[in-house]
Amino acid sequence: MERKRQSRVKEWKNCINYWFWLVGYVCTIWWLFSFLYQFLPATLIGFEAVESPGLKLNSEGVKALHPVVLVPGIVTAGLELWEGRPCADGLFRKRLWGATFPQMLKRPLCWLEHLSLHNETGLDPPGIRVRAVAADDFASGYQVWAVLIENLARIGYEGKNLHMATYDWRLSFQNTEIRDQSLSRLKSKIELMFVTNGYKKVVVVPQSMGAIYFLHFLKWVETPPPMGGGGGPGWCDKHIKAIMNISPEFLGVPKAVSNIFSAEGSDAAFVRAVTSGVLNFDYLGLQTVEHVLRVCRTWDSIISLMPKGGETIWRDLHWGPKEGNKYEKRGHVKYFVSNNTYSCADMQNSLNVKEPINYGGINSVSKAVSQLLASLLSTLDSESEDILSNRISTTFNLTCENEMRRECIPNVGKRKATGRTDLDLHNFVAPKMMKRADAHFSHGIADNLDDPKYTHYKYWSNPLETKLPDAPNMEVYCLYGVEISTERSYVPKLSLSDKYKHIPFQINNSSDVQNGTKLQNDVYLVDGDERVNVVSSGFMCAKGWRRRTRFNPSSMATYIREYQQKQRGSVLEVRGLESGARVNNIMGNVALIEDILRVAAGATGANIGGDRIFSDIVRISERISLRL
Repeated sequence: MERKRQSRVKEWKNCINYWFWLVGYVCTIWWLFSFLYQFLPATLIGFEAVESPGLKLNSEGVKALHPVVLVPGIVTAGLELWEGRPCADGLFRKRLWGATFPQMLKRPLCWLEHLSLHNETGLDPPGIRVRAVAADDFASGYQVWAVLIENLARIGYEGKNLHMATYDWRLSFQNTEIRDQSLSRLKSKIELMFVTNGYKKVVVVPQSMGAIYFLHFLKWVETPPPMGGGGGPGWCDKHIKAIMNISPEFLGVPKAVSNIFSAEGSDAAFVRAVTSGVLNFDYLGLQTVEHVLRVCRTWDSIISLMPKGGETIWRDLHWGPKEGNKYEKRGHVKYFVSNNTYSCADMQNSLNVKEPINYGGINSVSKAVSQLLASLLSTLDSESEDILSNRISTTFNLTCENEMRRECIPNVGKRKATGRTDLDLHNFVAPKMMKRADAHFSHGIADNLDDPKYTHYKYWSNPLETKLPDAPNMEVYCLYGVEISTERSYVPKLSLSDKYKHIPFQINNSSDVQNGTKLQNDVYLVDGDERVNVVSSGFMCAKGWRRRTRFNPSSMATYIREYQQKQRGSVLEVRGLESGARVNNIMGNVALIEDILRVAAGATGANIGGDRIFSDIVRISERISLRL
């Protein structure tokens, strides 16, 4: 035993040595190339500097006109510490989200504790205050808003006509007003910029989750107090010229489902597939993912990103896409548990699609939920209710306070799955979170938008349950990347270990590829910008708000501007400048920056060319049967 122990210690030391040698080699080579670059001719092919879109437009006479307000999303908004536990000594007013990852590695559990919210109230835990702060960059070398801000400055923007409306993205949207008065401060800032810039309307640029946060603001600002901001009808038409949504998540993202259920996504599945032991390494004292899951379940904003519209938008468990504009209904699907993996069998008609990517058929919610509900949930008939009441009612809970009896899973797994929603699933696995979320968010489709119940703030961030303001002169843009594989659904499996009972499931990395689907590391992929698929980003601008609809009663103009991923034109190109269309680098895309700068300088959607569409979003939208 002693010899084996010494052998393992020696192997571990050798691994560390190899790692440091590798880092040393990389740093040396990078330094050498940086040194040699100083002696390269400026005109060397492949090393030409990319022309700044701001300088280009400035030379064409494009100048700042309308004030610009930037509304960040999750990654693009910073958080800093104002009060904390003793373990956070020395971090006062230091960034806890982005830029301080070395601090995270030094004290990971302390870092996670300070990012968590109270599990009952969804607000600050006792003795901890973390507040939002503007952030041009997420971390060193990871540029977010910096490129866009720099180019806005090139045509004349500065502090008096450019503002970043930061907010604590962990909170529910209404709680940002209750705790920090973020919505009131945004309203006051827009009014001030409107007056101090010659009564020029404001151009608002939300990004990612910021798009649905600002959608909530549009309804809040015109609603009478105390629930709203008291701006009254016509406030938006008076103060806002255009809303240019970058990578909007209007109809949600499937990763939100995975984040709440197992804190995993395609990135985690890829890491596990390549290095099978990484995510099970006990660096944090327990499983790393388990700690991340605990933190995520205290963030109410995650619920705002859950897919909206149910089966109408995402289809149900039995429908799949067929060529043309038709859906083909698949036969009965029976799910069973085998070798700790949740599988499908007895499909009478398998999915068969000739297109390289399935656009809009397999439900990002339903596919994930179908796999999970097949093994966790049962139908609500009398037989299923008996199982739920007798076997699971007191044990089926994945919150931090309880553990799930794994022996119950196979019993439920034998039951037939039905088209219940992802929200039903999460009511089981995260009941406290869902109880909070039910007071702040809704994910359905309104039957009658004139019903008084839709005046409640829980509906304001769902574009399918709220109206755009009466602002016929305002424009709405959907700007997003396409032609990049994007998560739509997941294939889960039962964890083989009993050690971490809070996470009995993980993304399966060994399932077979089904015909007609695009499957990578057991994550089903469709068209999008790597995080948000085209349905979520583009449907509302393509159909839901296009011309006069019940969701857009004033018939304000909507435009879709899509950006393709391109090969870099120069090795000096920074994080996808010109070429980037992925959600994490589209902010540096030259075409997107030019569109924003031109609109801010006074152009309309028609002036910049109207719609620019490369994806199949129009055909997908036609397939979705939504009453307009």
